[in-house]
Amino acid sequence: MATKVYETIELELLDGTVITVKPLNLKNLRLVMKEWQKSSDIESEDDLLDILIACTSIAMTQLAPEIKDDVEEKVDMQTMYKILEIAADIKLNNPNLQATDQALLGIN
Repeated sequence: MATKVYETIELELLDGTVITVKPLNLKNLRLVMKEWQKSSDIESEDDLLDILIACTSIAMTQLAPEIKDDVEEKVDMQTMYKILEIAADIKLNNPNLQATDQALLGIN
């Protein structure tokens, strides 16, 4: 019997659609990482949100292709964080990291 070395979860989106989230293949992970690199040059919260949406859209090309163009309408922040955590190992929901990010962006 084979051993699975990764986590797979089911998430319900805002419209009720249920998707299975698992790690991205290397081709799509490379695309997400290329987009994520842009986060080092952000100047506003909107810039960060644009990058997160782009990364999630890229992930959706593998996970749920029918949703990739509607991410902004079907996903909230917490769901987007979870998708990126499982699919690309980008951990955004750490309260300590969020406080640091907000301080760097000048957000209270």
